[in-house]
Amino acid sequence: MGSKFLIIDDGATERHLLTKLLEELGHKADTAETTEGAIPKIAKGNYSAVFLDIVMPDEDGYKFLRNLRANADTSKQYVILCSTKRTKLEIEYGIKRGADDYLPKPVTKESLQGALQKLGL
Repeated sequence: MGSKFLIIDDGATERHLLTKLLEELGHKADTAETTEGAIPKIAKGNYSAVFLDIVMPDEDGYKFLRNLRANADTSKQYVILCSTKRTKLEIEYGIKRGADDYLPKPVTKESLQGALQKLGL
């Protein structure tokens, strides 16, 4: 089996879609519907990348990303922001805030493959 990913998104449909696309490409996915629920998973998960939604009910994705980068144990985790915010300005803002990549929703198999290619997968 391929790589393992974590999907942090409060939308069940979005988590399901991204999980299915990753599985179709031969990968495994864990999910979390809150940033709080994602913390223990990241701490013990060894993920190739984390897909992080920006608009979350418990904590803004940017704040979560900032905290992830500030923690020595998780600072090197590859993070792909995954959001409906898709303007060039919003994408640049996400990268400047510490994301490694940005994947606009709705995610397609082709856009996901492009993001995974950047990881060498």
